Amino acid sequence: MEATDFMPDEADIAGIKSNLAAYEAERASAYRQVRWRVPLFIGLVLVFVALVGWLFNRIADPYEQWLSTPHVLLYVVGLLAAILLYFQAIKPTSTLQQSFRKTLLPIIFGFVRDMRYQHEVTPNSFDRLPRETIGTFNIKRFDDIVSGRYEGFPFELYEADLRQGTGGTIAFKGIVVAFGTKVPFPGILVAARRSDMAVGFFRGMFASKMQELSCGVPELDAAYDFRTDNVEAAQPLVSGRLAQALTWLKETWPDDPARVALNGSDGFLLLPQTRNFFELPDISVPLDYAKHVAPMISDIGAMLATAALVRKIGAKDEAAG
Repeated sequence: MEATDFMPDEADIAGIKSNLAAYEAERASAYRQVRWRVPLFIGLVLVFVALVGWLFNRIADPYEQWLSTPHVLLYVVGLLAAILLYFQAIKPTSTLQQSFRKTLLPIIFGFVRDMRYQHEVTPNSFDRLPRETIGTFNIKRFDDIVSGRYEGFPFELYEADLRQGTGGTIAFKGIVVAFGTKVPFPGILVAARRSDMAVGFFRGMFASKMQELSCGVPELDAAYDFRTDNVEAAQPLVSGRLAQALTWLKETWPDDPARVALNGSDGFLLLPQTRNFFELPDISVPLDYAKHVAPMISDIGAMLATAALVRKIGAKDEAAG
């Protein structure tokens, strides 16, 4: 399994670049407008204030020129007008900025079939994610959500920020990839970071239901807490393909250890990270495919490749291909 197997082909890349070029022309046009609109609008306010202030000087006390009460009121009005006109001047870019991600992410994910983009809504798969994987939380926030079908399987990929209390303990922050498993698992199987205190909270709550397993690989057993409500079905997977998938993932995604969960026909891959995965440059920066887009697609390819590997861990050898 290679991440490159899940990268768009040359035709898809050409289509992405073509759409980016069209967007870049729109972005450059809006930015050029702002470059002359801001100094023009603000300049008009300054000229108006100076002219009216000069007229006030003709009736003001010689010792109060430029400082009389009418002058002060004029300056306050001028400041407010300058602020209002500034936002009016940058409206072309602010309007474009609002649709920046909504426009660009579908372009970037142009190689995904049946692609759907959403923002700040609860993903369809989230309620099926085993809570033993993420621990306790009472605040949830979802940023960008992309769903579709690629290389024969449906997926939902989204940014999640789950916390216990405002500004409190982070239960999980990063990317979640949800997908359909090739063969349903008869129960729940979770591989979570062993040192994760938020997940550890659930050990007591689910003690009568979830049992701990060992995969037999010292490095993985030291890093992961394997738990399930069906030991008989889970042990062969934990000792086999799940261990292989986690080993491969450690090499492909070497940051904070990933988490994996199976719940019936649903599979979940959780990749903790603090940065904004879908981060794009400021609208004043020309969008470059190699610099801004290709690295993101490469990461997406690694995620989909890992999801494709994890979804096969319960399949027979002849059906896993």
